[in-house]
Amino acid sequence: MSLYRDQAVVLRSWKLGEADRIVSLHTYDNGKVRGVAKGVRRTKSKFGARLEPLSHVSIQMYRGRSDLDTITQVETISRFVSLRGDPQRFARAQALLEAVEGVAQDREPDRVLHVMLVKALSTLAERDSGLVVAAFFLKLLAHEGLQPQLDVCYRCGTQAELVAFDLDDGGVLCRRCRRGRPVSAEAVDLMRRILGGGLGSVLAEESTSPSGASTEVEALATALLEHHLERRLRSIAVLDQT
Repeated sequence: MSLYRDQAVVLRSWKLGEADRIVSLHTYDNGKVRGVAKGVRRTKSKFGARLEPLSHVSIQMYRGRSDLDTITQVETISRFVSLRGDPQRFARAQALLEAVEGVAQDREPDRVLHVMLVKALSTLAERDSGLVVAAFFLKLLAHEGLQPQLDVCYRCGTQAELVAFDLDDGGVLCRRCRRGRPVSAEAVDLMRRILGGGLGSVLAEESTSPSGASTEVEALATALLEHHLERRLRSIAVLDQT
C-alpha cells in the first residue's frame, strides 16, 4: 500500500454508487490504471471536472489492496478545450483514447505510448485532421510490433504493382498475389511517409491540396486497428455519423 504521483490522460469514466466515479487513466510511469474518485459527482466536488475524458493531469493516487486505486489529488495540465467544442473533433479525440484503452495493459508502464498519446492529442488540438488519428493508429500498431508491410509484396517480395492490402497478412500485395482490399500507390506512399516520421509534411500538404488518398489511409488504418482489437471502435461509428 502506497501513495504515488504521476501524469495521466483520462481515457474514460463511469458511475460508481451515488456520488463516486471509476476513472480509467493512462499514466506516464504506471501504465493503465483505474482509480476511484470519491464524491466527484457532487456539486461541491473540487476536482470532478478535472477528471473528464481527454484531460491531461498531474495526479496523486493511493494504491491499496484492490484493483482500484483511490484518487486523492488532481491538477490540470491541459483540458484540450478545442477538442471539446466540435462533435467531429471530439469523436476523433475519443478514437485515440479508445485505441489506447484497448491496447494498453493494466499497470504495465509504457512511457512511449503515453508520450505518443499526449502528442497526438496536442496535434489534433492544433489541426483537425483525420490523418492525425490514422497516423496514431499506424504508429500504435508499429509500437505493438504489428507495423504493416508496405515496401514489398507480403507474399512474393516484389516491389512492382502493389495494388492490394490484406488485413490478415498485415501487408501490401502485388497484382499477381492480390487479395483483400484494393489500395492505391498514393495511399501506400502516404502510409510509408507517416511511419517514417513525416506526418508534419503530410498534414501541411493536406491543408493546401487534399487528396483521396488521405481518406483511403484513414479507412485502412482504422480497419487495421479494429482487426487487431477484434472489435469495432465505438468512437469511429460516432465519427461516421457526424
